[in-house]
Amino acid sequence: MKFEDLGLAPELLSAVERIGFEEATPIQAGTIPLALEGKDVIGQAQTGTGKTAAFGLPMIQKIDINKREIQGLVVAPTRELAIQTQEELFRLGKEKRVRVQVVYGGADIGRQIRSLKDNPHIVVGTPGRLIDHIQRKTLRLNKISTLVLDEADEMLNMGFLEDIERIISETPKDRQTLLFSATMPKSIKDIGVKFMKNPEHITIKAKEMTASLIDQYYVRCKDFEKFDVMTRFFDVQTPELTIVFARTKRRVDELSRGLEARGYKAEGIHGDLTQQKRMSVLRAFKSNKIDVLVATDVAARGLDISGVTHVINYDIPQDPESYVHRVGRTGRAGADGMSVTFVTPNEMGYLHVIEELTKKKMSPLRPPTQREAFQGQIGTAVEKIQEDLEKNGLEIYQATASELLTQYSAEDLVALLIKAVTKEDASEVPVKITPERPLPATRRNNGKQKGKKTGDRRGGGGGSRRNDRRDRDFQGSNKNKRKDWNSKKRSNKSKRDFVIRTNHK
Repeated sequence: MKFEDLGLAPELLSAVERIGFEEATPIQAGTIPLALEGKDVIGQAQTGTGKTAAFGLPMIQKIDINKREIQGLVVAPTRELAIQTQEELFRLGKEKRVRVQVVYGGADIGRQIRSLKDNPHIVVGTPGRLIDHIQRKTLRLNKISTLVLDEADEMLNMGFLEDIERIISETPKDRQTLLFSATMPKSIKDIGVKFMKNPEHITIKAKEMTASLIDQYYVRCKDFEKFDVMTRFFDVQTPELTIVFARTKRRVDELSRGLEARGYKAEGIHGDLTQQKRMSVLRAFKSNKIDVLVATDVAARGLDISGVTHVINYDIPQDPESYVHRVGRTGRAGADGMSVTFVTPNEMGYLHVIEELTKKKMSPLRPPTQREAFQGQIGTAVEKIQEDLEKNGLEIYQATASELLTQYSAEDLVALLIKAVTKEDASEVPVKITPERPLPATRRNNGKQKGKKTGDRRGGGGGSRRNDRRDRDFQGSNKNKRKDWNSKKRSNKSKRDFVIRTNHK
């Protein structure tokens, strides 16, 4: 569906055209007309489906720029998502001159207070920092006409329910509420019943939520084998940009240091890092200085990075829904992607539950050998040599080259060049990764879940932890023939940048 058919004002259509949107995604086509009519909407959609524009465009259209008061509020689970949402809303509202302010933990609250005194039209914030401003009376929400709860399931998982209820209580009862969630557990439905007025439900079809463009594989190996298998995989596949998910902050730090020691351009990101460090990592992605990002689930929430070709689940998630969030980082904008999940023998049950959730079988993948990794390194070196030859500029070296050819064979000189360019065998560099306690053994409970998630409620959304994971009933087996690493080797030269997503597939 074209944006022209959704009932948007001319200045918003102009913004859409300037940004480069072409056709509305299903969540946009379903949400925008209903929101423009003033209806409450519950949208089931992942990051990367264009949901920011789905709630942002109708919210901006309702803004009266002549009123210097906060008319729209977006609540997001993490600092990164809040910042990116603010930036996108600014771009969407630029023609209309809508002013958008972001507030989050870990930043100078004094500067935020001064910005709020200037009465922006829209505020985007994390729950903890929004509560801080409400308690300081530096944020008044009595004029809010549109309230958006983004990544609602994640906010509840992180323990923000009480904060959300407090924030909602500060807004007018006649407001419009738009809620977006990747999953639809009972807790989300309860919010709809308690705080929304006959909400319309917009759901993206399951096949669109299971990343159908992503080739999904698993490697069965022991914990101490994972790191060598992963680095060999990098040498064989030579991915453009990879996100590696790890279960703990300690493991993120060890993996990022280990990858750097073996010659890969890698950085780690987790909730204990300062906001300045987290933002510097994001800038490094934008400037192509990093090939591998190692992250925890919470730290990676809200990151919207183009060009991600591979997702590595170094540790399989205990919560199957986290898997959907993880692999959704690749296979965007119509591009294909690849995910590889490392599974220890006693964790196979978790893999089968993930397959049931995504309705897609993962194919077994044979770990690459050391020789295959070496051949991959040579292939990368040859590509580098070919690129340098195409640049030319070798005239000043021709005379010396001719002299060397009188003393040595061309084959020996080329072999020496390849040796010099080829990265040293990564497996020769010792790296110690502290073993993690395996996931708890599964137990039967008539197929029902026990336990609940809890999390720290404050800290601006960046440092919360997941506890009390779910116990599940696991069963099943996979007898598929193992795929070979080389059979899936691909070249993806897509540009790396932070962009607004318009796709859903």
